[in-house]
Amino acid sequence: MPKTFVIGDIHGSYRALLQCIENAGFDYHNDTLICLGDVADGWPETRQAMDELLRIQNLIYVLGNHDFWTLDWMETGYANDIWLSQGGQATVDSYGNEIPAEHLKLLRNAQNYHISQNQLFVHAGINVNKPMTEQGIQTFLWDRSLAKQAQEKHDPHKHVQLTTFDTVYIGHTPIKESKPIQFCEVWMMDTGAGWSGRLSMMNIDTFECFVSDPIPELYPGIEGRKKF
Repeated sequence: MPKTFVIGDIHGSYRALLQCIENAGFDYHNDTLICLGDVADGWPETRQAMDELLRIQNLIYVLGNHDFWTLDWMETGYANDIWLSQGGQATVDSYGNEIPAEHLKLLRNAQNYHISQNQLFVHAGINVNKPMTEQGIQTFLWDRSLAKQAQEKHDPHKHVQLTTFDTVYIGHTPIKESKPIQFCEVWMMDTGAGWSGRLSMMNIDTFECFVSDPIPELYPGIEGRKKF
């Protein structure tokens, strides 16, 4: 039976992406991968990571804030200093003078969020006090309030429900654990691949996790974005 997986922020760590895919036994033709965004910025192989994702027949791509910045650079050629200092320089270097049309199309067509069987997949989070239709891209790509609330209100002895969704999967806010952690109904999938952590991928039906080696070990001698 085809399987569905979700993966956290990749941040240019192509080698970690390959490890997760291999560890999960992922089928490029039949399985589905939901990417929570931020394939770009940080480690040196954004272009290669994009190429690998585009090999997946059933790919659902949710836009991240770093993807937003990357798309702006791809479309305008302008690289602002804040983006460059936040990992954007590594993305620029990975592309050189050529941006494949397929990469541009992937980011242009990315979803602000994805909902399937009352499960929400979004890069940063949502405002639990507003309907989804009244929220905008700033919330979906940057807002950390859901991550904060989930951690603060989580009770290991009883289930605390924050949203109308059965399960919510988010990236953006890195955790210092070696695998994804669930707080309330929220799965936090960013295990620090953009920094000194690992990349994590999970089967959404069994909740089995597949993680890479620590990213600095996969890119020895390359300066990353320090610890988080």
